[in-house]
Amino acid sequence: MGLLLMLHVLARKLGIFAALQFMILLVIRLILRVVVIILLSMQHSMKLILANMMGLVIPGGRAPEYLAMNESVLDCVRKFSDSGKPIASVCHGQLILAAANSVKGLKCTAYPAVKPVLIDAGAHWVEPETMKACVADGNIITGATYEGHPELIQLFVKALGGKITGSDKKILFLCGDFMEDYEVTVPFQSLEALGCHVDAICPKKKAGDTCPTAVHDFEGDQTYSEKPGHCFTLTASYEGLDASNYDALVIPGGRAPEYLALDETVIALVKEFMHSKKPVASICHGQQILAAAGVLKGRKCTAYPAVKLNVVLGGATWLEPDPIDRCYTHENLVTGAAWPGHPQFISQLMALLGIRVSF
Repeated sequence: MGLLLMLHVLARKLGIFAALQFMILLVIRLILRVVVIILLSMQHSMKLILANMMGLVIPGGRAPEYLAMNESVLDCVRKFSDSGKPIASVCHGQLILAAANSVKGLKCTAYPAVKPVLIDAGAHWVEPETMKACVADGNIITGATYEGHPELIQLFVKALGGKITGSDKKILFLCGDFMEDYEVTVPFQSLEALGCHVDAICPKKKAGDTCPTAVHDFEGDQTYSEKPGHCFTLTASYEGLDASNYDALVIPGGRAPEYLALDETVIALVKEFMHSKKPVASICHGQQILAAAGVLKGRKCTAYPAVKLNVVLGGATWLEPDPIDRCYTHENLVTGAAWPGHPQFISQLMALLGIRVSF
């Protein structure tokens, strides 16, 4: 529950995308053994801790404009900058770098509104042609927005001396309207960061169309809360897709699965992956589709607790998600209960795909 509590704090203080940035970095920390610092509080023991850290990550959002006035934060950043250790900063995070005098003479990008500050701080501004833009100069890696997470993380891992192997894989995401925001975006971008070719499809939609998403949060009520998420852009057309070209299937949770489970073409797609024994990773309510497809018989799996009925009636052996971030692998199937389990979820899928990261 510590992870969940920290994400709550991030979501409230920094906004959803800063929390999303943190979640992706947690995935990379588990998979790649990368140490990440979140600059939210500075403890008396921080000096000792910093000496053992390999790199620094500064998320964006609203927090940086306030953290940029915190001398202990700036001192922390200067220590990393002076030591030459990698620093990755995104969106408005570069305000902190500017305040710490860590960008003078370096090429930097950021969210466009940060441009004047970086120029005044002596940086060589690089205009982001798209919101995915990232720039590396020396030990400083900067990105424009969350859309550039895959490249930002790739550059950060490279700066840390990491090597990724076995990532020449094609991964397919089965999407639908009001799927859970984190449960599609975090795995999608994480797999892209690893170097995989990743596509997202949705019935009756084509490449370039979008799916609205929902944000499910745990706020102390009997069930999760539900808020509007962000539009997720599809990268491939559903009609005419040849699933045999892909090495694995990922099914996000949220609202979409209960409706996708009624689509016979979706059922056929899922059966094709399961019968071919290709890796299938499904999280939260995604297992509603697996149950409807009749592919859970004899399997061991978990899901969001409210989906237990579907899983058990589908013939699977239920594995309790305790704690909620627990994930399981049984043969070619990876299942998780909710987005707090993304680190395990993605690392277990990596294991099935033979993707490794070494330092």
